[in-house]
Amino acid sequence: MSTTPTTTPPRPSVIQLSIKEKAALYAAYIPIFADGGVFIPTAREYGLGDDVYVLLSLPEDMQRYPVAGKVAWVTPAKAAGGRTQGVGITFPKDEKAKALKLKIEEILGAHMASERPTQTI
Repeated sequence: MSTTPTTTPPRPSVIQLSIKEKAALYAAYIPIFADGGVFIPTAREYGLGDDVYVLLSLPEDMQRYPVAGKVAWVTPAKAAGGRTQGVGITFPKDEKAKALKLKIEEILGAHMASERPTQTI
């Protein structure tokens, strides 16, 4: 009888992200991801493709939105241009995420066309 150890995949980390104002939401939202996404400032090390579970709170909205996302890019510590260390999370391809993307874009409204720099691409 062999006793090969079974390894379970690591559980996704859980991050609570509370965005309290439109300017912060604008800086964190990633509209270039087809399904939407957000930038999360963090010093924790992540790799591309890592699963991350985000509990997202939006401005002027008491609801918390659970998102099972994936790391789509990493901004390392001491990044060029003084960029904030963190990760870009892409939303999953599901109806809840589509509704969240629409909600974010509704909150941002005219800010979506702004030329102001963001924490994202």
